[in-house]
Amino acid sequence: MSAIKAGIYIKSTADLNGSFFEHTTIFVVEHNNAGSLGFVTNKHFGKSLHELIEFNQAKPFPLMDGGPVDREHLFVLHKRPDLIEGGEQVANGLYLGGNMEQVIDSINTQSIAKEDLQLFIGYCGWDAGELEEELKEGSWTLG
Repeated sequence: MSAIKAGIYIKSTADLNGSFFEHTTIFVVEHNNAGSLGFVTNKHFGKSLHELIEFNQAKPFPLMDGGPVDREHLFVLHKRPDLIEGGEQVANGLYLGGNMEQVIDSINTQSIAKEDLQLFIGYCGWDAGELEEELKEGSWTLG
């Protein structure tokens, strides 16, 4: 059975130096027969939420560089299903997605703490078996 599952962290090794993934920690939010999906949790995007045209009415909130795939969309990971409806529980009380209007409202009213919400531009994705192979090759470590 694979050691990879939703709710774990993986860390890049020196094998990935010189790539987008150099010194990254990724939180895996989905792992199944179709593949894996995760977000880089330790790389800032370089802009704040309010600097994006479609969210220019929002208060400043940090954006994370979630990964090289689908950099046109904003992805949400949060711990507050009481404030943000529609998220899917990933693991350990963490939810992926949800009502974006409620996300923005929670930020603007400061009813959500920065520790309870992360916003990502882009994500990391792997086809079926690809992440397991990269783990065996030594590109990633669990943890």
